Amino acid sequence: MADKPKVLLLGKIEHAQEAWATIADIAHVLEPKATDRQQFLAECRSGIFDGVTVAYRTFGSVSVTGRIDDELLDVLPKSLRFLCHNGAGYDQVDIPACTKRNVRVSNTPTAVDDATADINIWLLIGAMRNLPISMNALRAGDWRGKTLPSLGHDPQGKVLGILGMGGIGRNLAAKARAFGMKIRYHNRSRLCPDLEGDAEYVSFETLLSESDVLSLNLPLNPQTRHTISAPQFALMKPGIVIVNTARGAVMDEAALVDALASGRVATVGLDVYEEEPDIHPGLMSNENVLLVPHMGTWTVETQTKMEEWAISNVRLAVTEARLRSIVPEQKDMP
Repeated sequence: MADKPKVLLLGKIEHAQEAWATIADIAHVLEPKATDRQQFLAECRSGIFDGVTVAYRTFGSVSVTGRIDDELLDVLPKSLRFLCHNGAGYDQVDIPACTKRNVRVSNTPTAVDDATADINIWLLIGAMRNLPISMNALRAGDWRGKTLPSLGHDPQGKVLGILGMGGIGRNLAAKARAFGMKIRYHNRSRLCPDLEGDAEYVSFETLLSESDVLSLNLPLNPQTRHTISAPQFALMKPGIVIVNTARGAVMDEAALVDALASGRVATVGLDVYEEEPDIHPGLMSNENVLLVPHMGTWTVETQTKMEEWAISNVRLAVTEARLRSIVPEQKDMP
């Protein structure tokens, strides 16, 4: 056992136990006993994880380790070379800090596409149909409410603007076409014709000003934080519908509350929030907001796929010193 490479497990394997069991054949697996960041930092400083070359982390492990940042990387073993993150989004990991220490990071980029796009469509239709008011009234025993809610809108013929046409954005586009929506998108760069299909590439300003529905599908990083804020809301069509299944902080929640109050934004469907699990009280109290508590990938099938993907990265890191899906920021690392 002492001769095997060491792997640090941060979080729990909930579904892909069979795949994870194979890691024990090729590596010695260590798990922290800490229940918070300070305890975990102390464990790292104790030397108990010395020699670890690969770490597997779940989204939920942040409750113990906190963000993977300079402070944490300074006390993790200097032998650490690979961090296998179970999730498509990896804003909990400071990539420049990892790169500086020659720690390569992987994610699960396509495993989440279907499930996230599915809940995106659910939120989109629910928000367009103005369902939150009647849903809340029904649960309160008031049928459709004391006064009928405003009529909703059909998706057919409406312009869906997708901000961030990666795997989830393209999956969403395919599903939205089945509802007869016209697809426009904006990206850092235009897609190749095969990936673009019949979607129309437009400028950021055009996407904001001409979309009937705006879907946020871009990753969160320092450059994309508050991509949508008061100046951007001012450019939008009055009565626009917004859906966010990306990360909460790509949109300024306080500015969104103001845009809802003014009527600039008619309804919104949210799966993510700036300060999870806390939600802006102005969103909680607004009947035109459809809220889901970050459940975009919350299916047995998708959680299993994500775990299996991350485990495959662990296996490759241990056996071949490489990753199946290194994050884009590190693709040119030597």
